[in-house]
Parts: sequence; C-alpha cells; structure tokens
Amino acid sequence: MTTQPASATPGLRLEPADFGASEADWNDWEWQVAHRLRRPEDLDAIPWLGREEIDDMRRVARRYPFSVTPYFLSLVRWADRKDPLRAQVLPSPAETLAPEGGSLDPLAEAEHTRAPGLIHRFTDRVVVLATHRCAVHCRHCFRKRLWKEPHARNDGLRWDQVIAYLEDRTEVRDVLLSGGDPLTLPDGGLDEILGRIRRIRHVEIIRIGTRIPVVLPQRITPGLCRTLERHGPLWLVTQFNHPREITPEAAQACERLLRSGIPVNNQSVLLRGVNDRAETIKSLCQGLLRIRVRPYYLHQCDPVAGAAHFRTSLCEGIEIISQLQGTTSGLAVPRFVVDLPGRGGKVSLQPDPILSREKGRTTLRDHAGALYAYEDPAPAGFDPGAETIQKIA
Repeated sequence: MTTQPASATPGLRLEPADFGASEADWNDWEWQVAHRLRRPEDLDAIPWLGREEIDDMRRVARRYPFSVTPYFLSLVRWADRKDPLRAQVLPSPAETLAPEGGSLDPLAEAEHTRAPGLIHRFTDRVVVLATHRCAVHCRHCFRKRLWKEPHARNDGLRWDQVIAYLEDRTEVRDVLLSGGDPLTLPDGGLDEILGRIRRIRHVEIIRIGTRIPVVLPQRITPGLCRTLERHGPLWLVTQFNHPREITPEAAQACERLLRSGIPVNNQSVLLRGVNDRAETIKSLCQGLLRIRVRPYYLHQCDPVAGAAHFRTSLCEGIEIISQLQGTTSGLAVPRFVVDLPGRGGKVSLQPDPILSREKGRTTLRDHAGALYAYEDPAPAGFDPGAETIQKIA
C-alpha cells in the first residue's frame, strides 16, 4: 500500500476504495496479501494517525516488524485510540517500554526442535512450522522470533527431513501444522505437504493452526477447501479474540470449511484491553456458536518479550470463566489454560467449586455463590474409619 486513502471515511473507518481496491480486488486474497501494510511509510496512509503516533510505531517496528491486511484494518474503529482490533495489529510503544522480562521463545520450543521446523514436545504429537509467513503479525504472538528469519531456500530438503523424522517415530499420531500461518501457502504446496504427511500410516489426524479465517477470510476459497478435504481427517484451529472479528466474511469462511467436513475450533488469547472482560468473552463465544465454531480454549497470554502490556493475572482469567458458568450455555464456556514451557504443556485453570470434603458429603458452591451439601459416595478403597476424605490427586 503506497497511496494516501482518497478520503476520511465517515465514522473513521477504512473502506476498499480508500485502498484503491475494486470489489474483485478486495475479495482476492492474493491482492490482500500484496497490499498489506508492512513498511513504516505505509503508516502514512492512515489519515487518523498523528505524526507522533506514527513516529512511535516506526521505532517499535524496527525491533518488532508489523504486517496487516487491508481487510483487517477496515474493521478498526479509528475514533477509539484503544480500539481492541487496532491493539492486536499495530505497533505500540508499550512493546518496547514494558518492564524487562519475557522471552522470544517462552515455550522453549528451540530445545525440542528435532528436525528443521519440527517441534516434538509430547510423545504422540508434534508441531511442524510449515512456513514463517503470516498475513498479519499479531502483537502478542509467541513466535515473533520468526518474523525476521529468512524463508528457507531448500524447502524441499527441509520437508524430506521432516517426513523422514515422522516416518521413524511410530508413536506420533497427531501432527499440527503451524507457523507462521500454513494457509498463506498456495493450494499446490499445501496439497503436497498434506499428502506426504497423510501417507504416513501411523499419523491419524492432522491439525492446522491458522488465523486466516479472522484476518484474511478471502483465502478460504472453494479451491482451498477442496484441497483440504482430500486429506482428512483434518481439524482446523483458529483464533478469534473479539466479537467484532466475527464478520460476514469470516462466517462465510468458516461455513465453507465446515461444509467441507473440516471441524473448526477456536483458541482465544486473553489480552488486556482487548477481551479481558467477561461480557466480551461471553459475546465472543456466543457469536462463535452462531457460526458453528467451537470455543475450545481461552489461553493465558504467554510471557513473550514485548507483550507484557497484554498480560493479565491468572486470577482474572479464572474469574472470567466463573462469571460465564451458569450464565450461558456450557458450549460457550472455553477452558482457561496456561501453556507451560518445554514439556509442561497446557494446564487447565478453572474455578474450584469444592469448599470442603467430609465423609459422605462434599460442600459445593454454584456460579451464584450459593452453597450445596452434596451426597458424595466414598472413593474406591476408602477407609470407613477415616474422619475426612483426602483430596485425590
């Protein structure tokens, strides 16, 4: 994007015409990718950013690059300097002014890299970084260490090494394609990669981790869906973080995937100033159910360098889940999880409804705080002479 938008759109929103895009351009995912804002001078094309703001963003971008599609920028409400969609994609001085701490590899993935781009942290499943490319650089990303890395030149050799490793590890039944974003690859490249993995007999399922339905829904074309459908069973995991991201375009993208037999799960990240209120998460999850996307996880924001301003306390996440329980369908209540480094994996943190345990009775608290005495059979092997039942690990 190199030209100044034609006008300040009413309501301080960017429209396709502000990018010089026809309707056909706007709906073409390759046009969207080619016209991403990713250079400091591109920021001049947003008429509602002040000079001081742009200068601050330029400084931040030297450390943490940015990339954002015209489509996602069109969802931002520029009258609100704290707009939750803007906060996720545009550089902020908070990224470099935050207290020291955090890591560029908060999950210690480098320690568990067994082949180029292949991370093996858990016995029966691996993560494969299909590409370093993303349509959008989310400011809270836990893999921002990849943003400046060059793209592999000998990609065929790399995939030979990945496939050889997978073929040799018969315990691996689950492969997660991640990145970067795998769906930024062309259909033919995805078809080849998925086909090679699918031919490994002990691999039972393939998952794709992608934010494309949220930030570039135009990419979910009928042709892409046909490609994905050929390699089932395949699951797609995406990341809607705010209710306003559930647009007609995003809903259509998810509908195409679902009609192709590809279940869509959502893993939100809990972000201060974006979705750290129970009302926002409730609206988000109910909206996801309306488009048949399952709200699966609510992730604690990882301690990644430059993202301290997004992080909430664990008790805030637990309180959000507590407020959701009993006030909406259980399908709309995600699991709140913390991803621990190395082989720690995901730990689920939920409100504890158990107040006390006694012989034959457990006292429980419901979502409204009312107490109930629940008749509780003794566990197998319990000594009837004991006064209390110890908590079972």
